[in-house]
Amino acid sequence: MTATATKAKTEQGGELEAFRAEVRAWLADHFPASLKGVTPAMEGRGADQLSPEMAAWRDALAERGWGAPHWPQEYGGAGLDHAHVRALAQEMGRARAINPIPLLAGMGVTMVGPTILEYGTEEQKQRHLPGIASGKVRWCLGLSEPNAGSDLASLSTLAEDRDDHFVVNGQKIWTSGADISQWCGALVRTDKSVAKHKGISFLMLPMDQPGVRTRPIRLISGASPFCETFFDDARAEKDDLLGELNDGWNVIKRLLQHERASQTSAAGPGGRSKPEALYDIAKRYVGVDAEGRLDDPDLRGRLTRHLMDAAAHKLTAERIAAEARGNPEVSAAASIMKNSATGIAQARSELTLEIMGQQGLGWEGETFDDDELATVREWLWGKAISIYGGSAEVQKNIISKNILGLPETTQKG
Repeated sequence: MTATATKAKTEQGGELEAFRAEVRAWLADHFPASLKGVTPAMEGRGADQLSPEMAAWRDALAERGWGAPHWPQEYGGAGLDHAHVRALAQEMGRARAINPIPLLAGMGVTMVGPTILEYGTEEQKQRHLPGIASGKVRWCLGLSEPNAGSDLASLSTLAEDRDDHFVVNGQKIWTSGADISQWCGALVRTDKSVAKHKGISFLMLPMDQPGVRTRPIRLISGASPFCETFFDDARAEKDDLLGELNDGWNVIKRLLQHERASQTSAAGPGGRSKPEALYDIAKRYVGVDAEGRLDDPDLRGRLTRHLMDAAAHKLTAERIAAEARGNPEVSAAASIMKNSATGIAQARSELTLEIMGQQGLGWEGETFDDDELATVREWLWGKAISIYGGSAEVQKNIISKNILGLPETTQKG
């Protein structure tokens, strides 16, 4: 390393430490102690149902631009680079301070917003991004249909050109948060005369209009963010077309890459505070031997392997993020990490249930505490992780084609 590079690295390190100190001081002044480790449970609940403390915390983050800190300042972010975003997250983690804005914005911060940044006009960016970054405008996505799931290009929801606007008719399914969202990003067919991938567009349309109806779908876990969404002569303005007309397939491919990148943390589902360490749960339920080790050698070995897998996933995710620093493109590596994260999250749920024994199978009753009741619901809910955001099989097709260079074997159209 040259003297110039060493000096630059030292200066950056000093600047980062100063930023960390700034974050710690700001958190001490603005973060409510009552919210330590608390994540807002958003299933079926809108931003207007937040506690006063959580609403004030959201507003403080939004004013600082730290709800979406990597976004440009002119769109509600803080314009931070990767190193500063990471430092901010680490300091918030040490304070057990959760950033609720990505949850409150639904698909806005992780998926819709990054896609608008790339494909949107300046007017679209100014109109939509600040609301997302504030956590006050929630977005859902109208993608899957009853007859168009993994083969999304077979969608039939139709948008007809009516000169100054589009009229949308059709049905979407598994529309997360549709019943509490203000906006929807919908993939629609705008040309039926061409190959199915080529006649699709991406429209943004308001949910609060007579032509949009939603119906929640209840899952086995007892609660669900999913809805059926019906468009009956719904209206979308011409300037709410994202990207070019009939180029929606390229837009959605980028959006789905952002989605997969956001699903690589290996975190389980649920709205509880930071989960207890799995080894501590095992010691409490299974017991320890005379040497302080878990009293079940087989479980001890499987738990150790799981913890090693989780650590390897975390380090790999950090390496990929470091390698991508300064590159706005989201690579197909997100598909690898999405499948890895799915396996780890589901394995943790399975192990937790096994460790708890019959206490991990409760649905209601005074013989189970809140964590035990939440565990079985999270185990059931977590079965969806390998399906939503593109099933595990879809991710494997992407990996084989875009990373391994294997021949295309999926349906073409």
